Amino acid sequence: MFFGGLRTRLLVTFILVTLVSAVTATALAYRESRTAVLSRAQSAFQTDFRGRISSLSGDFDMPPTVQSLTRLVKEVSDGLPGAPKVVARYQDLSATSDSLADTSRIPPELRAAIRTKDRMSFQRVEYEGNPYLVVGTPVTYLGDRTSGLELFAITSLRAEREDTAGVLDAVRDGIFPVVLLTAVLALLAARTVLRPVRELGRATRRLAEGDLTTRVEIHGRDELAYLARDFNTTAGALETSVTDLRTQEAKAREQEAKARRFVADVSHELRTPLSAMMMVATVLDEDADQLPPDAARAARTVSAETAKLSRLVDDLMEMSRFDSGAARLNLSETDLAKAIRASLALRGWSELVQFQLTSDVRALVDQRRIDIVVANLVGNALRHGAPPVTTELAADEEWVTVTVADYGPGLPPEAMTRVFDRFYKVDSARTRGAGEGGSGLGTAIALENARLHGGTIEAANRPNAPGAVFTLRLPRGTRRKRSPNEAPQQGK
Repeated sequence: MFFGGLRTRLLVTFILVTLVSAVTATALAYRESRTAVLSRAQSAFQTDFRGRISSLSGDFDMPPTVQSLTRLVKEVSDGLPGAPKVVARYQDLSATSDSLADTSRIPPELRAAIRTKDRMSFQRVEYEGNPYLVVGTPVTYLGDRTSGLELFAITSLRAEREDTAGVLDAVRDGIFPVVLLTAVLALLAARTVLRPVRELGRATRRLAEGDLTTRVEIHGRDELAYLARDFNTTAGALETSVTDLRTQEAKAREQEAKARRFVADVSHELRTPLSAMMMVATVLDEDADQLPPDAARAARTVSAETAKLSRLVDDLMEMSRFDSGAARLNLSETDLAKAIRASLALRGWSELVQFQLTSDVRALVDQRRIDIVVANLVGNALRHGAPPVTTELAADEEWVTVTVADYGPGLPPEAMTRVFDRFYKVDSARTRGAGEGGSGLGTAIALENARLHGGTIEAANRPNAPGAVFTLRLPRGTRRKRSPNEAPQQGK
């Protein structure tokens, strides 16, 4: 996070704004004070210099000699404040007020300026790191006629520079207390601003943890107060919505539980009369050949439908066990290839299915439930697909995979996500033979049994050929956690 927390960022922002403001103000103050000091010094010196020349030039004889020029620059220098160095030039003659006032300190630009403009000019220069003011002027006769004599005065500006530097030092020394005061004010402002923000943060965390009664206190009428009011409104709406949802969910669970109990009770109550009906239907089916044709068809129809009803009741009872959590695993180490062959042989499907079963694949499974899964998957392939129906068994160190495939029309796209839903039936175009459709619970029961083992079943179509593929994946048992509905492991 940039600059840490919000408090730190506010503090840094306040200090940066203060520093920028202080530096800007210092720079402006230094520039203005320097300009004012220099302008005043320059104006005063030029006035004194002009007045001194005017008082002496009336008695000065032209053309001058070296001695007269030397006397003139001494008199001009002695009459000015600070005794500046004065240089006089007349054609090829020159004189200075002392030995340090050499003509090299006079800028060529200044000499050219007074010759072309015929009036006093000045220029600030640096010499050996010190500032100087050089003022030059032509000496004129009455009527402003030029005499050819030029006088230059060189005065130090060191005192003025020290004055302006003092202003800069004073402002710089005052920055630290200002920054310190700004930091204190920033901390106070941050505390004032961040307190409601922290309260909102704590309230949000309590709300996220499930405390829907959480509210924050509203202070003032600023933006944070509006934010707190919006938070309370949102929390109240959320509490109302969650309460309504919980009420509806509780009602839905209650209705679902009642429906499950009803299905289980009805299924249980139907078992006894169904058992009697199955006995009668079996007798009628066995004697159907001795009955008249119409009576024989009726007897066989009653027998078939009674068998379907019995299977439906068994499936409903099985689903009710899954829903109530009463389904239990009775695990034993099982040879899966042998178990698959036995399951298909029991139903007379051995000649209808092609086997590709890896031998000696053993896993901890409930053999009865695996028989149900295999019977449902293979039965679906035989009813809805087209030959050849293949069953493959493969395994690695952790997982066992059983694949059941057919060469029928395959699963339509809308069936891919619903094929394991309860009572869902694929379009009759995939069902071969009238009246051969199931109850729609077979794949749902198969998936529940797979999940009970810690595995799953996936449905898909062949990628490059017609037909559907169902893949059962089960853990071998070496790393599978024991289910709470699992019975103690049986002996080998």
